[in-house]
Amino acid sequence: MSEKITPYKDKNRSKKEQVTEMFDTISGNYDGLNRVISFGIDVKWRKKVVKLVRKINPEKILDVATGTGDLAINLAKTGATEIIGLDISAGMLEVGKNKIKAKNLDSTINMVIGDSEDLPFEDNYFDAITVAFGVRNFENLEKGLSEILRVLKPGGVFVVLETSVPTKTPYKQGYKLYTTTILPIVGRIFSKDRSAYSYLSESAAAFPYGEAFNNILRKIGFIDVEDNPQTFGVATIYKATK
Repeated sequence: MSEKITPYKDKNRSKKEQVTEMFDTISGNYDGLNRVISFGIDVKWRKKVVKLVRKINPEKILDVATGTGDLAINLAKTGATEIIGLDISAGMLEVGKNKIKAKNLDSTINMVIGDSEDLPFEDNYFDAITVAFGVRNFENLEKGLSEILRVLKPGGVFVVLETSVPTKTPYKQGYKLYTTTILPIVGRIFSKDRSAYSYLSESAAAFPYGEAFNNILRKIGFIDVEDNPQTFGVATIYKATK
């Protein structure tokens, strides 16, 4: 499970503490490096998430583990009047705030520092909640998902975009080569944190995906759970309701 994988292999600190430090450290070049690593395909995946959310005409949206706010910014296209981007990393949020200000979205998007496993919101508050490439960083996955269910309105939609592992040849072999060999090398060249991109590839490989993640969502209490693999299965979009 993803809880056992940490960025710095430091047994004296929690995964949460290590993940926070890691994202604070790489926040300055996170966006550019991500575009390189994903070949820009992640932009297309986020657009699909926005399309799913827009179908319910949400007024209030929460983007958990928002990072530098890419998805939160895209979600402004849904017409929502209140979008909150929450993240545990102050460094990532600072980058996001600058991007939001540059796009004149300050009145719609509010970036908030917070813990996904202890959300500072009342029950049944949001029409839609999203997480893009963040659930695998939860220290306690089920606790984080339970908090998301708590603050989601009945009938509201929960959409997750997360890495997954291709199961068909030759994509499975190509993915393994890329994530275990090429991605860490690229990360070490362009990032000052040598452990960060090794962690990101390791956590992606260990995270439960497809039906395994569907079953966790159902266990927590979500209904109408479905998954849609993207780009040969290197990522998956999950959709569920309350």
